[in-house]
Amino acid sequence: MKLHTLVTASLLLVCSGAALAAGIADSVEAADPYVRAVPPGQPNSAAFMTLTNQSGEDHALVAAESGASKVVELHTHVMEEGMMKMRKVEKIDLPAGQAVSLQPGGLHVMLIGLQQELVPDQPVTLHLVFDDGSKKEIQAPVRKLQMKMGDMPADKMQHGH
Repeated sequence: MKLHTLVTASLLLVCSGAALAAGIADSVEAADPYVRAVPPGQPNSAAFMTLTNQSGEDHALVAAESGASKVVELHTHVMEEGMMKMRKVEKIDLPAGQAVSLQPGGLHVMLIGLQQELVPDQPVTLHLVFDDGSKKEIQAPVRKLQMKMGDMPADKMQHGH
């Protein structure tokens, strides 16, 4: 009987560990993920998306991983001495029931030391790591973003001759 109890306890422990591994990752939706295409030779890029914490508790994105680059960091932009500067952050808060935008000029996932060419429409695999240790794998297609002046793409502007 003691062996049966030990086996049952072990199975419960394994199953609860598997449930914990899923954790908050299952409650966070990653909408419209993408990675910015960069010119050949550019060593860094960034990933953007909207993360929605659909759970009833506050959580945080604490890291990200990708084989596409040597280093992956969470970043934001801050105004310092009249200049916009990029800074690493330890986490990105995900308040319960709210959406958080990772976008150009704000919070983002930085891909440093690219190890592959970023081809438009080809997916980049990212693993998002949350404060409970759970991970969510997402596929973020590469997008070529056009430089804009105001709201008009530069290639649509008319120039005087």
